[in-house]
Amino acid sequence: MTNKNLEVCLTPALLPLYDVENSIVVIIDIFRATSSICYGIENGAAGIIPVSHVEECAAYRPTFPDYLLAAERDGAVVAGFDFGNSPFSYTADKVDGKTIVLTTTNGTHALQLSIKAKKIVIGAFLNLTALCNWLKEQDSHLLLVCAGWKNKFNLEDTLFAGAVVSQLQGEGYKLDDAGIAAFDLFEAGKNNLGEYLKKTSHSERLKELGIEKDIAFCLNVDITTAIPILDGDRLVKLA
Repeated sequence: MTNKNLEVCLTPALLPLYDVENSIVVIIDIFRATSSICYGIENGAAGIIPVSHVEECAAYRPTFPDYLLAAERDGAVVAGFDFGNSPFSYTADKVDGKTIVLTTTNGTHALQLSIKAKKIVIGAFLNLTALCNWLKEQDSHLLLVCAGWKNKFNLEDTLFAGAVVSQLQGEGYKLDDAGIAAFDLFEAGKNNLGEYLKKTSHSERLKELGIEKDIAFCLNVDITTAIPILDGDRLVKLA
């Protein structure tokens, strides 16, 4: 394909402006949904079913223990659910061979809004290089969708989008202005992601919940190689 576009959607509220149906979409929610999804799939989860609403997740309750139920709102686990979206809930001893039903404040919302895409994959710093190497092999427009915070812009997702742009330079993509801005932000923060992102509002919210270790973990680069891809109603490991 000639004239391939590489675009960055800075918030799900802007998705109606993009050609989702003709693009491979990368969903980004660094703190913490897509980081946890990548980690869970790496650690052997059979699948992760993303749903928009807590009620949809609760509807799977009769299937327990075949399905684990994970629900997060405003950074905290929703009462009555097995866990939320902390990456430390997605270790091999907890998720290997399991199917997880997941709803989060931002990440699953962005995914459901992108559901008509050619393909949907999940990105995080944890699988950055593996994801980008796969993207380089795809002959398609790419759309990086930042989950943001309740439909507003956030810094950490945009910074990751910039990291993807950085790795895809020289691959013949036409960048939009949001992609250029994301790249510039990544260049500013890449030498110390943790220090640069200390200023973000979401990291402050997570600190108030006492889970700074989640923030640090989500900024690990290339500790996984699994690429979660949407197959029907669930995210599975890309073959």
